[in-house]
Amino acid sequence: MTTAAAHSPFTIGHRGVTRVAGPLLLVAGMEGVGYGELVEIDSGGGPIREGQVLELDGSLAVVQVFGGTVGIGRHETSVLTRGRAAATGVGADYFGRVLDGAGRPRDGGPDPVPDTYRHVNGLPLNPITRAHPDQFIETGVSSIDGLTTLVRGQKLPIFSGAGLPANSLAARIAAQARVPGDDTEVVVIFAAMGVTRREAEFFRAEFLTGGAAARSVLLLNLADDPTIERLLTPRVALTMAEYLAFEQHRHVLVVMTDMTAYCEALREISAAREEMPGRRGYPGYMYTDLASLYERAGRVRGGTGSLTQLMILTMPDDDITHPIPDLTGYITEGQIVLARDLDRQGIDPPIDVLPSLSRLMNAGIGAGKTRDDHRGLADQLYACYARGREVRRLMSIVGESGLPADDRRYLEFAEAFEGSYLDQGPRRRSLTDTLELGWQLLAPFPAAALKRVTAEQLARYHHHDAPMPAADV
Repeated sequence: MTTAAAHSPFTIGHRGVTRVAGPLLLVAGMEGVGYGELVEIDSGGGPIREGQVLELDGSLAVVQVFGGTVGIGRHETSVLTRGRAAATGVGADYFGRVLDGAGRPRDGGPDPVPDTYRHVNGLPLNPITRAHPDQFIETGVSSIDGLTTLVRGQKLPIFSGAGLPANSLAARIAAQARVPGDDTEVVVIFAAMGVTRREAEFFRAEFLTGGAAARSVLLLNLADDPTIERLLTPRVALTMAEYLAFEQHRHVLVVMTDMTAYCEALREISAAREEMPGRRGYPGYMYTDLASLYERAGRVRGGTGSLTQLMILTMPDDDITHPIPDLTGYITEGQIVLARDLDRQGIDPPIDVLPSLSRLMNAGIGAGKTRDDHRGLADQLYACYARGREVRRLMSIVGESGLPADDRRYLEFAEAFEGSYLDQGPRRRSLTDTLELGWQLLAPFPAAALKRVTAEQLARYHHHDAPMPAADV
């Protein structure tokens, strides 16, 4: 992590290390040291390591060591303080670069030249200056654009199970995202936490090939990197994004994966500090900690930039009530849920639209933003698909021959909806294509059966008895 050179050159050394626990040091005699202050650890041999003051109690301080505590002894170690807070460089020179979780080059290139430095914990936005997110972001994915619309300044998590293609979906959204009617490209800051080297190479290939590199920054915290660095990674990414969004007035999309790895690191540090555990061993302050990250998304009144967040989290045992997705759902504005049964059917992307939602969708769609039929069409597709799923469960009991003709129509709709609307493969669809496909799927239904759309919309878009689109192959 890079720090500003303009900080005080005076160094104060402390040799009161009383305990080493995991990535933490307990240091006595730390009078005059501030919370969050950056320190250097000299173990008497080897390179100087960086750390940060995590907790203060009088003259006692808990210091988290970014490089790990291997080789550090109690008596020969000095903690050096310079009165400076943890900061990272920000600016356009970071585009196209691969960094580690602390913002240092990982691609073998020279150190980027920052425009300036910013504190990694960011500056809180005055709630009065926040602008309500109300502008549609087109991702090219029908199940998101049509039914779970992403809006500029929103924070929207992707709930995934182990082995489901959440990372490839996030990479796809990041590569395809655009703001209709605005020629400004969406800048992508991608922060990967606790990933394997194979996953790291996948992200390198996705973001640093073609034209994507010119507007992307990739931060990689590998599984074998220090745990404490995992807590720093999203903060460095968001600090870079805040500068670009709120000071350079750009559209910034921050993708963070995997928040489960982040929370596991939080639990590990909490255990090393011998804190009282909460649900399933996670610290009681996990909600506050996650909120300190997620709430850095948004827009500012009078500014043209925005900071939008997509965070991926793997639900342990596919349990959506697990503390991590549970708390994330309280803080964020909806969720995109990936389904294992859809993935087994080969549906790409395997988004289950029924438990998915975007709480800011209504603010970003409609006449003058997307299209006047967007909300009604989405509601009608939801209703028909939900009915089709119910009929499918009924069919497993009575058999298809026992279904009335009306139920068979909903069953056919569910099959076609999954095979053509949800399963679009790697192709990018415009919003117009997505909406037109939705109306094609509703063509077999008589107008009287479509209660969620207006008579005017039916007259304009509904073509009864037109053939239902075949499943994509």
